[in-house]
Amino acid sequence: MQTRLADDARKRVVWGIALVLIAVTALLGAGPGAAKATAAPAPPVPVLTWGPCADGQGDGFECATAEVPLDYRRPGGSTIPLAVTRRLAADPARRTGVLVLHPGGPGNSGVNFARNSYAALPAALRDGFDVVGYDMRGVARSGQVECWNDAEYSAAVDAARGVPGPGALQTALRQGQDFAAACRERAGGLVPFIGTGSNAKDLDLLRQALGEETLSFYGRSFGSYVGTVYAAQFPRRVRAMVLDGAYDPRRYADVPYAYDAAQFLALDAAVGRFLDWCAQNATACGFGAGAPREAFEQLKRDLDADPVITPSGRPATGYTLAYRLMFNINSGKEIWPYLGEALAAAQAHKTSFLLSPPSPGSFDFLNVNLAVECADRVYPTSRLLLGALVGAQSAAAPLLGPPIGLGPPTYDHNHAPACAQWQAERPSRYEGSYRAAGSAPILVLGTTGDPDTPYQDAVALAGTLDAGRLVTFDAEGHTAYNRSRCVSALVNDYLATLALPARGTVCADETAPEVLGRRTAGPVEADETNDVIPTLR
Repeated sequence: MQTRLADDARKRVVWGIALVLIAVTALLGAGPGAAKATAAPAPPVPVLTWGPCADGQGDGFECATAEVPLDYRRPGGSTIPLAVTRRLAADPARRTGVLVLHPGGPGNSGVNFARNSYAALPAALRDGFDVVGYDMRGVARSGQVECWNDAEYSAAVDAARGVPGPGALQTALRQGQDFAAACRERAGGLVPFIGTGSNAKDLDLLRQALGEETLSFYGRSFGSYVGTVYAAQFPRRVRAMVLDGAYDPRRYADVPYAYDAAQFLALDAAVGRFLDWCAQNATACGFGAGAPREAFEQLKRDLDADPVITPSGRPATGYTLAYRLMFNINSGKEIWPYLGEALAAAQAHKTSFLLSPPSPGSFDFLNVNLAVECADRVYPTSRLLLGALVGAQSAAAPLLGPPIGLGPPTYDHNHAPACAQWQAERPSRYEGSYRAAGSAPILVLGTTGDPDTPYQDAVALAGTLDAGRLVTFDAEGHTAYNRSRCVSALVNDYLATLALPARGTVCADETAPEVLGRRTAGPVEADETNDVIPTLR
């Protein structure tokens, strides 16, 4: 008990320092953003020529390419091709319009998201809507961004450790600077233009190309920010919009250190609740013998000292474990026994889904994930502030904070070392109000135990939007749609009929931890490269 109290006191001190620095950041402001441009002429509407999908994987979908302006300040200038896919409403007599599905990330393919999520939609939505997806600029078929190549990323993540040693902070800052420089050198013609302000304008050109007066939209995680910015710019074009696992847009874009701090704490708290469950359910968990937190810390050290060599020949270290757990904890309570099983396998030096080093597909995702967020967000340029806050935030989240925060440039939480040293302009960043004044009602979904987009973000977004309506999912895991029958019924009814849930609606029907072996298809392993709406169980 004395150790735990001492740990709590240390965390309070560290986090107190971080909060003071974050307050200083907010007072200083985020620095200059994109210059305010004069109104440009309207860009030409793309012509969509539909046909079979080139990869042969259409499965009832057809594909087209939309040419959109690279730089919306020069709408008649250079263009960038966007890959678009759709599946027509199954019942033309009941057709309501278009439903755009936007994945998380940034970095996931919207074409794949629409295809792979279609079967999870209820018949009412498949019958009544053309289901549409697109690869946003810089992603996959729409001009994949590459800053670091596969060899550079592999070397960085293979050298990273679960328990970083002395000098790790300086290494992280240097790697962030190297990544930012590589983006400018290798993708400098594209990275200034991949921000969400331009992405939302692309979406409205697609609306026009599809011949629609309004859109229905479902966006999860980062897709919720795209939807927010779209509604802010084109409020009268929203028929219905669901923002799932929502961002607090103002903090995300304008006070990024504070946003990152909340993400670190949410992630560590979720992992902590899983380990506490293991302590109370030692047999069901199978890891830690009643002391899982201590076992987890020891496992990171053991893997650092003696990595598991995977079938690819690459090492799986304590960093690998932390990286994979960061994504898999998003699946909620139902996967907890499988996480315990995978941790026990790692203790036995056996490979598992938690010991899978990031792959070339991961690197494609991570390049975009970082580059888009650096285009969207303006960090103060002070290197002293950068080092102090990255160190404090990592220390305040002891389970995963040090490996993720002091590791190489990868996912959301550790973008500061690259973005604070970003060298590209940000003409595609959105800088206006997020109220979406005049839009139709917008449904915001927040999960109380979300490890990735903290619940308070959804509360903040619903309060920011003039017509926001919050639905709360009292559960663990990331996002809510099709993880809760209660939430899903409300969302489906709203999209189909525009009926809004009552204010203050809370759903609390999360699937409990599963008994190992009962799931016929095995655990659902979270893959950062393949977002999908889950099948409602």
